[in-house]
Amino acid sequence: MRPSEPSPSPRPEALLALLVELEQRLRACRSEDELHFLLVNDTHVLLPYRQAVLWLGNARGGRILALSGLVVAEANAPFNVWLAALLARCTPALFAPGPLSPPEDELASWIEHLPAHAWWLPLKLSGDTSAGLLLLREQPWMAHETSVLALLADAAAHAWQALRAERASLRSPWLAGLRLPQRRRSWWLAGAALLLVLMVLPVRQSVLAPAEIVARAPLAVRAPLQGVVDRIAVQPDQQVQAGQLLVALDARELEGRLEAARQALAVAEAELRQGQQQALFDERSKAGLALLQGRRDQAGADLDYYTRSLARTQLHAERPGTVILDDPADWVGKPVQPGERILQIADPQDVELEVLLPVADAIALPAGAQVRLFLNSSPASPLDASLLRVAYRATPTADGSLAYRVRARLAAGEGTPRVGLKGTAKLYGERRALVFYLLRRPLAAARVWLGV
Repeated sequence: MRPSEPSPSPRPEALLALLVELEQRLRACRSEDELHFLLVNDTHVLLPYRQAVLWLGNARGGRILALSGLVVAEANAPFNVWLAALLARCTPALFAPGPLSPPEDELASWIEHLPAHAWWLPLKLSGDTSAGLLLLREQPWMAHETSVLALLADAAAHAWQALRAERASLRSPWLAGLRLPQRRRSWWLAGAALLLVLMVLPVRQSVLAPAEIVARAPLAVRAPLQGVVDRIAVQPDQQVQAGQLLVALDARELEGRLEAARQALAVAEAELRQGQQQALFDERSKAGLALLQGRRDQAGADLDYYTRSLARTQLHAERPGTVILDDPADWVGKPVQPGERILQIADPQDVELEVLLPVADAIALPAGAQVRLFLNSSPASPLDASLLRVAYRATPTADGSLAYRVRARLAAGEGTPRVGLKGTAKLYGERRALVFYLLRRPLAAARVWLGV
Protein backbone atom coordinates (compact mmCIF):
# COMPACT_ATOMS: atom_id res chain seq x y z
CA MET A 1 0.00 0.00 0.00
CA ARG A 2 1.57 3.29 -1.08
CA PRO A 3 -0.91 6.21 -1.01
CA SER A 4 -0.18 9.33 -3.00
CA GLU A 5 -1.08 11.55 -0.02
CA PRO A 6 -0.56 10.44 3.61
CA SER A 7 -3.74 10.03 5.62
CA PRO A 8 -4.06 11.88 8.94
CA SER A 9 -2.51 10.18 11.96
CA PRO A 10 -4.98 8.36 14.24
CA ARG A 11 -5.67 9.82 17.63
CA PRO A 12 -3.30 8.73 20.41
CA GLU A 13 -6.05 6.77 22.21
CA ALA A 14 -6.75 4.76 19.01
CA LEU A 15 -3.12 3.83 18.38
CA LEU A 16 -3.06 1.17 21.11
CA ALA A 17 -5.95 -0.80 19.62
CA LEU A 18 -4.40 -0.65 16.15
CA LEU A 19 -1.01 -1.72 17.56
CA VAL A 20 -2.51 -4.80 19.27
CA GLU A 21 -4.31 -5.82 16.08
CA LEU A 22 -1.18 -5.37 13.94
CA GLU A 23 0.94 -7.29 16.46
CA GLN A 24 -1.46 -10.24 16.28
CA ARG A 25 -1.23 -10.24 12.50
CA LEU A 26 2.56 -10.16 12.66
CA ARG A 27 2.71 -13.18 14.97
CA ALA A 28 0.25 -15.06 12.75
CA CYS A 29 2.51 -14.89 9.70
CA ARG A 30 3.56 -18.32 8.43
CA SER A 31 6.61 -17.27 6.42
CA GLU A 32 9.26 -14.57 6.43
CA ASP A 33 8.11 -13.23 3.06
CA GLU A 34 4.59 -12.76 4.43
CA LEU A 35 6.02 -10.94 7.44
CA HIS A 36 8.14 -8.66 5.24
CA PHE A 37 5.16 -7.74 3.06
CA LEU A 38 2.98 -6.99 6.07
CA LEU A 39 5.61 -4.77 7.72
CA VAL A 40 6.07 -2.42 4.75
CA ASN A 41 2.40 -2.22 3.75
CA ASP A 42 0.06 -2.80 6.72
CA THR A 43 2.01 -0.58 9.11
CA HIS A 44 0.34 2.28 7.21
CA VAL A 45 -2.88 1.35 9.06
CA LEU A 46 -1.14 2.22 12.32
CA LEU A 47 0.62 5.41 11.18
CA PRO A 48 0.60 7.19 7.80
CA TYR A 49 3.78 7.33 5.70
CA ARG A 50 4.76 7.80 2.06
CA GLN A 51 7.33 4.99 1.69
CA ALA A 52 8.43 1.98 3.79
CA VAL A 53 11.66 0.04 3.27
CA LEU A 54 12.74 -3.22 4.95
CA TRP A 55 16.55 -3.62 4.93
CA LEU A 56 18.78 -6.60 5.91
CA GLY A 57 22.51 -6.21 6.35
CA ASN A 58 25.08 -8.72 5.10
CA ALA A 59 28.80 -9.02 4.40
CA ARG A 60 28.44 -7.19 1.08
CA GLY A 61 26.68 -4.18 2.63
CA GLY A 62 23.04 -5.22 2.68
CA ARG A 63 19.98 -5.65 0.51
CA ILE A 64 16.37 -4.47 0.30
CA LEU A 65 13.94 -7.22 1.33
CA ALA A 66 10.66 -5.39 0.73
CA LEU A 67 9.27 -2.05 -0.46
CA SER A 68 5.78 -0.70 0.18
CA GLY A 69 3.51 -0.99 -2.81
CA LEU A 70 5.50 -3.85 -4.41
CA VAL A 71 4.85 -7.58 -4.17
CA VAL A 72 8.50 -8.46 -4.79
CA ALA A 73 11.44 -6.08 -4.42
CA GLU A 74 13.94 -6.59 -7.25
CA ALA A 75 17.37 -6.78 -5.60
CA ASN A 76 19.24 -5.59 -8.71
CA ALA A 77 17.02 -2.58 -9.46
CA PRO A 78 19.10 0.66 -9.52
CA PHE A 79 16.97 2.35 -6.83
CA ASN A 80 17.19 -0.66 -4.51
CA VAL A 81 20.95 -1.02 -5.01
CA TRP A 82 21.48 2.70 -4.27
CA LEU A 83 19.22 2.65 -1.19
CA ALA A 84 20.79 -0.53 0.21
CA ALA A 85 24.29 0.92 -0.16
CA LEU A 86 23.14 4.18 1.44
CA LEU A 87 21.72 2.41 4.50
CA ALA A 88 24.91 0.35 4.80
CA ARG A 89 26.92 3.60 5.02
CA CYS A 90 24.70 4.72 7.90
CA THR A 91 25.46 1.60 9.94
CA PRO A 92 26.58 3.38 13.15
CA ALA A 93 23.21 5.11 13.28
CA LEU A 94 21.19 1.95 12.62
CA PHE A 95 21.48 0.39 16.09
CA ALA A 96 18.98 2.71 17.77
CA PRO A 97 15.61 4.07 16.65
CA GLY A 98 15.51 7.67 15.55
CA PRO A 99 15.53 10.04 12.59
CA LEU A 100 17.86 9.13 9.78
CA SER A 101 19.77 11.68 7.71
CA PRO A 102 21.77 10.93 4.57
CA PRO A 103 25.48 11.74 4.15
CA GLU A 104 26.34 15.08 2.60
CA ASP A 105 27.28 13.60 -0.77
CA GLU A 106 23.94 11.76 -1.00
CA LEU A 107 21.73 14.64 0.12
CA ALA A 108 20.75 15.70 -3.42
CA SER A 109 19.76 12.17 -4.43
CA TRP A 110 17.85 11.74 -1.18
CA ILE A 111 15.81 14.89 -1.78
CA GLU A 112 15.12 13.82 -5.35
CA HIS A 113 13.87 10.31 -4.56
CA LEU A 114 12.73 10.22 -0.91
CA PRO A 115 10.59 12.34 1.44
CA ALA A 116 12.33 14.64 3.90
CA HIS A 117 11.51 12.96 7.21
CA ALA A 118 12.77 9.40 7.77
CA TRP A 119 12.36 7.33 10.92
CA TRP A 120 14.56 4.29 11.45
CA LEU A 121 13.35 1.25 13.45
CA PRO A 122 16.07 -1.35 14.13
CA LEU A 123 14.87 -4.95 14.34
CA LYS A 124 16.91 -6.92 16.85
CA LEU A 125 17.66 -10.39 15.46
CA SER A 126 19.96 -13.08 16.87
CA GLY A 127 23.70 -12.93 16.22
CA ASP A 128 25.32 -10.08 14.35
CA THR A 129 22.47 -9.73 11.84
CA SER A 130 21.47 -6.11 11.19
CA ALA A 131 17.97 -5.33 9.98
CA GLY A 132 15.54 -2.48 10.20
CA LEU A 133 12.39 -0.78 8.94
CA LEU A 134 12.68 2.70 7.39
CA LEU A 135 9.51 4.83 7.28
CA LEU A 136 9.49 8.05 5.22
CA ARG A 137 6.99 10.91 4.88
CA GLU A 138 6.83 14.67 4.43
CA GLN A 139 5.56 15.48 7.96
CA PRO A 140 7.75 15.29 11.07
CA TRP A 141 7.31 12.32 13.38
CA MET A 142 5.54 12.97 16.69
CA ALA A 143 6.74 11.62 20.03
CA HIS A 144 3.65 9.48 20.68
CA GLU A 145 4.01 8.01 17.17
CA THR A 146 7.65 7.01 17.60
CA SER A 147 6.81 5.36 20.95
CA VAL A 148 4.18 3.19 19.28
CA LEU A 149 6.61 2.37 16.43
CA ALA A 150 9.22 1.19 18.97
CA LEU A 151 6.68 -1.30 20.40
CA LEU A 152 5.85 -2.42 16.87
CA ALA A 153 9.55 -2.98 16.12
CA ASP A 154 9.93 -5.23 19.18
CA ALA A 155 6.92 -7.34 18.17
CA ALA A 156 8.11 -7.58 14.54
CA ALA A 157 11.63 -8.61 15.57
CA HIS A 158 10.25 -11.30 17.90
CA ALA A 159 7.98 -12.73 15.18
CA TRP A 160 10.80 -12.63 12.58
CA GLN A 161 13.24 -14.39 14.91
CA ALA A 162 10.66 -17.14 15.61
CA LEU A 163 10.20 -17.76 11.88
CA ARG A 164 13.98 -17.94 11.33
CA ALA A 165 14.36 -20.45 14.18
CA GLU A 166 11.56 -22.59 12.74
CA ARG A 167 13.22 -22.59 9.31
CA ALA A 168 16.57 -23.57 10.81
CA SER A 169 14.99 -26.47 12.70
CA LEU A 170 13.38 -27.75 9.49
CA ARG A 171 16.73 -27.62 7.68
CA SER A 172 18.60 -29.41 10.48
CA PRO A 173 16.32 -31.83 12.39
CA TRP A 174 19.23 -33.04 14.51
CA LEU A 175 19.76 -29.48 15.77
CA ALA A 176 16.12 -29.42 16.81
CA GLY A 177 16.77 -32.59 18.80
CA LEU A 178 19.59 -30.83 20.66
CA ARG A 179 17.11 -28.20 21.82
CA LEU A 180 14.88 -30.81 23.43
CA PRO A 181 14.47 -30.92 27.19
CA GLN A 182 17.30 -32.47 29.15
CA ARG A 183 15.55 -35.83 29.64
CA ARG A 184 14.64 -36.27 25.99
CA ARG A 185 18.09 -35.08 24.95
CA SER A 186 19.61 -37.81 27.11
CA TRP A 187 17.47 -40.43 25.36
CA TRP A 188 18.59 -39.13 21.99
CA LEU A 189 22.25 -39.22 22.98
CA ALA A 190 21.88 -42.73 24.40
CA GLY A 191 20.25 -43.91 21.19
CA ALA A 192 23.01 -42.34 19.11
CA ALA A 193 25.67 -44.02 21.26
CA LEU A 194 23.91 -47.38 20.95
CA LEU A 195 23.68 -46.99 17.18
CA LEU A 196 27.39 -46.15 17.02
CA VAL A 197 28.24 -49.28 19.00
CA LEU A 198 26.08 -51.41 16.73
CA MET A 199 27.74 -49.97 13.62
CA VAL A 200 31.19 -51.11 14.77
CA LEU A 201 30.14 -54.60 15.83
CA PRO A 202 31.80 -57.29 13.67
CA VAL A 203 29.37 -59.31 11.58
CA ARG A 204 29.98 -62.10 9.15
CA GLN A 205 29.66 -61.18 5.51
CA SER A 206 27.40 -63.35 3.39
CA VAL A 207 26.02 -63.39 -0.13
CA LEU A 208 23.37 -65.36 -2.01
CA ALA A 209 23.98 -66.86 -5.45
CA PRO A 210 22.36 -69.48 -7.73
CA ALA A 211 23.80 -72.98 -7.35
CA GLU A 212 23.50 -76.44 -8.92
CA ILE A 213 24.52 -79.99 -8.01
CA VAL A 214 27.10 -81.16 -10.57
CA ALA A 215 29.26 -84.27 -11.04
CA ARG A 216 32.75 -83.96 -9.62
CA ALA A 217 34.61 -85.80 -12.41
CA PRO A 218 32.21 -86.73 -15.23
CA LEU A 219 33.33 -88.78 -18.23
CA ALA A 220 32.71 -86.88 -21.46
CA VAL A 221 31.45 -88.91 -24.43
CA ARG A 222 32.79 -87.11 -27.51
CA ALA A 223 32.40 -87.63 -31.23
CA PRO A 224 35.43 -89.70 -32.46
CA LEU A 225 35.06 -88.54 -36.05
CA GLN A 226 33.09 -86.17 -38.24
CA GLY A 227 29.58 -87.33 -38.94
CA VAL A 228 25.88 -87.04 -38.19
CA VAL A 229 24.18 -88.39 -35.07
CA ASP A 230 21.82 -91.19 -36.13
CA ARG A 231 20.27 -91.96 -32.73
CA ILE A 232 20.77 -91.61 -28.98
CA ALA A 233 20.39 -95.03 -27.37
CA VAL A 234 19.97 -93.76 -23.79
CA GLN A 235 17.77 -91.32 -21.91
CA PRO A 236 18.73 -88.51 -19.51
CA ASP A 237 19.46 -89.65 -15.95
CA GLN A 238 19.55 -93.29 -17.07
CA GLN A 239 21.85 -95.73 -15.30
CA VAL A 240 24.19 -97.47 -17.79
CA GLN A 241 26.78 -100.24 -17.53
CA ALA A 242 30.24 -100.46 -19.02
CA GLY A 243 30.08 -101.40 -22.70
CA GLN A 244 26.47 -100.33 -23.17
CA LEU A 245 25.66 -98.53 -26.44
CA LEU A 246 25.18 -94.79 -25.96
CA VAL A 247 25.26 -93.04 -29.34
CA ALA A 248 25.20 -94.27 -32.94
CA LEU A 249 26.48 -92.08 -35.76
CA ASP A 250 25.22 -92.37 -39.33
CA ALA A 251 27.40 -95.13 -40.90
CA ARG A 252 25.98 -95.31 -44.44
CA GLU A 253 28.78 -93.28 -46.02
CA LEU A 254 31.45 -95.32 -44.23
CA GLU A 255 29.76 -98.57 -45.23
CA GLY A 256 29.91 -97.51 -48.88
CA ARG A 257 33.57 -96.58 -48.57
CA LEU A 258 34.27 -99.90 -46.83
CA GLU A 259 32.63 -101.88 -49.62
CA ALA A 260 34.63 -99.92 -52.20
CA ALA A 261 37.82 -100.69 -50.25
CA ARG A 262 36.99 -104.42 -50.29
CA GLN A 263 36.55 -104.36 -54.05
CA ALA A 264 39.78 -102.40 -54.49
CA LEU A 265 41.60 -104.97 -52.32
CA ALA A 266 40.20 -107.86 -54.37
CA VAL A 267 41.31 -106.21 -57.63
CA ALA A 268 44.78 -105.48 -56.21
CA GLU A 269 45.20 -109.10 -55.06
CA ALA A 270 44.11 -110.41 -58.47
CA GLU A 271 46.56 -108.11 -60.27
CA LEU A 272 49.31 -109.21 -57.87
CA ARG A 273 48.66 -112.93 -58.54
CA GLN A 274 48.61 -112.32 -62.29
CA GLY A 275 51.89 -110.47 -62.09
CA GLN A 276 53.48 -113.25 -60.06
CA GLN A 277 52.44 -115.87 -62.67
CA GLN A 278 53.81 -113.78 -65.55
CA ALA A 279 57.08 -113.27 -63.70
CA LEU A 280 57.73 -117.04 -63.87
CA PHE A 281 58.04 -116.82 -67.70
CA ASP A 282 58.86 -113.15 -68.32
CA GLU A 283 61.83 -111.53 -66.64
CA ARG A 284 60.56 -108.05 -67.49
CA SER A 285 57.33 -108.65 -65.40
CA LYS A 286 59.40 -109.05 -62.22
CA ALA A 287 60.10 -105.29 -62.19
CA GLY A 288 56.35 -104.53 -61.79
CA LEU A 289 55.80 -106.90 -58.85
CA ALA A 290 56.89 -104.26 -56.28
CA LEU A 291 54.33 -101.77 -57.64
CA LEU A 292 51.54 -104.36 -57.55
CA GLN A 293 52.51 -105.36 -54.02
CA GLY A 294 52.34 -101.71 -52.95
CA ARG A 295 48.85 -101.30 -54.44
CA ARG A 296 47.70 -104.40 -52.65
CA ASP A 297 49.08 -103.15 -49.29
CA GLN A 298 47.44 -99.71 -49.82
CA ALA A 299 44.08 -101.33 -50.53
CA GLY A 300 44.45 -103.47 -47.40
CA ALA A 301 45.26 -100.40 -45.27
CA ASP A 302 42.20 -98.56 -46.62
CA LEU A 303 40.03 -101.54 -45.79
CA ASP A 304 41.40 -101.70 -42.26
CA TYR A 305 40.88 -97.89 -41.74
CA TYR A 306 37.26 -97.94 -42.88
CA THR A 307 36.59 -101.04 -40.80
CA ARG A 308 37.88 -99.36 -37.67
CA SER A 309 36.08 -96.08 -38.51
CA LEU A 310 32.82 -97.98 -38.94
CA ALA A 311 33.29 -99.53 -35.51
CA ARG A 312 33.89 -96.09 -34.01
CA THR A 313 30.45 -94.91 -35.11
CA GLN A 314 29.10 -96.91 -32.19
CA LEU A 315 29.90 -95.09 -28.92
CA HIS A 316 29.80 -97.34 -25.83
CA ALA A 317 30.06 -96.53 -22.14
CA GLU A 318 33.55 -96.95 -20.75
CA ARG A 319 32.33 -97.15 -17.15
CA PRO A 320 29.02 -97.43 -15.29
CA GLY A 321 27.23 -94.28 -14.24
CA THR A 322 24.35 -91.89 -14.86
CA VAL A 323 23.73 -90.25 -18.22
CA ILE A 324 23.88 -86.43 -18.15
CA LEU A 325 22.02 -85.19 -21.22
CA ASP A 326 19.51 -82.43 -21.91
CA ASP A 327 17.23 -83.68 -24.70
CA PRO A 328 18.12 -86.60 -27.03
CA ALA A 329 15.89 -85.21 -29.78
CA ASP A 330 18.15 -82.16 -30.08
CA TRP A 331 21.04 -84.40 -31.19
CA VAL A 332 19.34 -86.65 -33.73
CA GLY A 333 20.38 -85.54 -37.23
CA LYS A 334 22.85 -83.00 -35.90
CA PRO A 335 26.32 -82.95 -37.54
CA VAL A 336 29.19 -83.20 -35.09
CA GLN A 337 32.90 -82.52 -35.33
CA PRO A 338 35.69 -84.69 -33.91
CA GLY A 339 36.01 -84.05 -30.18
CA GLU A 340 32.57 -82.45 -29.78
CA ARG A 341 30.93 -83.50 -26.50
CA ILE A 342 27.57 -85.23 -26.87
CA LEU A 343 26.82 -86.39 -23.32
CA GLN A 344 28.46 -87.22 -19.99
CA ILE A 345 28.62 -90.25 -17.74
CA ALA A 346 28.82 -89.36 -14.07
CA ASP A 347 29.09 -91.26 -10.81
CA PRO A 348 25.84 -90.42 -8.94
CA GLN A 349 27.65 -90.70 -5.60
CA ASP A 350 30.50 -88.34 -6.54
CA VAL A 351 28.96 -84.85 -6.72
CA GLU A 352 29.91 -81.26 -5.93
CA LEU A 353 28.20 -77.93 -5.60
CA GLU A 354 28.74 -75.31 -8.32
CA VAL A 355 27.85 -71.70 -7.46
CA LEU A 356 27.71 -68.79 -9.93
CA LEU A 357 28.78 -65.80 -7.84
CA PRO A 358 27.88 -62.51 -9.63
CA VAL A 359 30.68 -60.00 -9.95
CA ALA A 360 28.65 -57.31 -8.19
CA ASP A 361 28.18 -59.57 -5.12
CA ALA A 362 31.74 -60.92 -4.93
CA ILE A 363 33.20 -60.90 -1.42
CA ALA A 364 36.44 -62.21 0.03
CA LEU A 365 36.02 -65.97 0.59
CA PRO A 366 38.70 -67.71 2.67
CA ALA A 367 39.72 -71.32 1.97
CA GLY A 368 37.17 -73.77 3.38
CA ALA A 369 34.53 -71.06 3.86
CA GLN A 370 31.12 -72.24 4.98
CA VAL A 371 28.44 -72.68 2.32
CA ARG A 372 24.77 -73.53 2.81
CA LEU A 373 22.63 -74.85 -0.03
CA PHE A 374 18.86 -74.32 -0.14
CA LEU A 375 17.52 -76.63 -2.85
CA ASN A 376 14.42 -75.52 -4.71
CA SER A 377 12.93 -78.97 -4.11
CA SER A 378 13.44 -78.79 -0.31
CA PRO A 379 14.23 -75.21 0.81
CA ALA A 380 13.42 -76.02 4.45
CA SER A 381 16.28 -78.56 4.67
CA PRO A 382 19.53 -76.75 3.83
CA LEU A 383 22.70 -78.71 3.11
CA ASP A 384 26.11 -77.73 4.47
CA ALA A 385 29.21 -77.56 2.28
CA SER A 386 32.75 -76.18 2.39
CA LEU A 387 34.46 -74.03 -0.23
CA LEU A 388 36.94 -75.78 -2.52
CA ARG A 389 38.01 -73.15 -5.03
CA VAL A 390 36.97 -69.93 -6.73
CA ALA A 391 37.61 -69.26 -10.41
CA TYR A 392 40.41 -66.82 -11.16
CA ARG A 393 38.31 -64.73 -13.54
CA ALA A 394 34.63 -64.18 -14.19
CA THR A 395 32.99 -65.88 -17.17
CA PRO A 396 29.71 -65.14 -19.01
CA THR A 397 26.65 -67.01 -17.77
CA ALA A 398 23.53 -68.12 -19.65
CA ASP A 399 21.79 -64.78 -19.02
CA GLY A 400 24.77 -62.78 -20.31
CA SER A 401 26.04 -61.54 -16.93
CA LEU A 402 29.51 -62.17 -15.52
CA ALA A 403 30.02 -64.49 -12.57
CA TYR A 404 32.77 -66.39 -10.77
CA ARG A 405 32.41 -70.19 -10.75
CA VAL A 406 32.71 -71.45 -7.19
CA ARG A 407 33.04 -75.14 -6.29
CA ALA A 408 32.16 -76.53 -2.86
CA ARG A 409 32.17 -80.04 -1.35
CA LEU A 410 29.06 -81.27 0.44
CA ALA A 411 29.57 -82.19 4.08
CA ALA A 412 29.61 -85.88 5.05
CA GLY A 413 26.30 -87.23 6.25
CA GLU A 414 24.25 -84.76 4.22
CA GLY A 415 23.21 -87.39 1.71
CA THR A 416 23.88 -87.32 -2.01
CA PRO A 417 21.45 -85.12 -3.94
CA ARG A 418 20.78 -85.91 -7.57
CA VAL A 419 22.93 -84.28 -10.23
CA GLY A 420 21.12 -81.35 -11.84
CA LEU A 421 19.18 -80.13 -8.78
CA LYS A 422 19.21 -76.35 -8.50
CA GLY A 423 18.86 -73.97 -5.61
CA THR A 424 20.36 -70.96 -3.85
CA ALA A 425 23.66 -71.04 -2.01
CA LYS A 426 24.61 -68.75 0.85
CA LEU A 427 28.36 -68.16 1.06
CA TYR A 428 29.91 -66.85 4.27
CA GLY A 429 32.98 -64.61 4.14
CA GLU A 430 35.15 -62.82 6.67
CA ARG A 431 33.92 -60.67 9.54
CA ARG A 432 33.60 -56.92 8.99
CA ALA A 433 32.11 -54.00 10.91
CA LEU A 434 28.36 -53.70 10.45
CA VAL A 435 28.72 -50.28 8.83
CA PHE A 436 30.96 -51.73 6.09
CA TYR A 437 28.56 -54.64 5.63
CA LEU A 438 25.63 -52.29 5.08
CA LEU A 439 27.59 -49.90 2.85
CA ARG A 440 29.41 -52.56 0.83
CA ARG A 441 27.53 -51.95 -2.42
CA PRO A 442 27.43 -48.13 -2.14
CA LEU A 443 31.17 -48.09 -1.44
CA ALA A 444 31.83 -50.39 -4.41
CA ALA A 445 29.78 -48.11 -6.68
CA ALA A 446 31.62 -45.06 -5.33
CA ARG A 447 34.99 -46.68 -6.04
CA VAL A 448 33.92 -47.32 -9.63
CA TRP A 449 32.89 -43.70 -10.13
CA LEU A 450 35.88 -42.24 -8.29
CA GLY A 451 38.42 -44.63 -9.81
CA VAL A 452 40.09 -45.55 -6.51
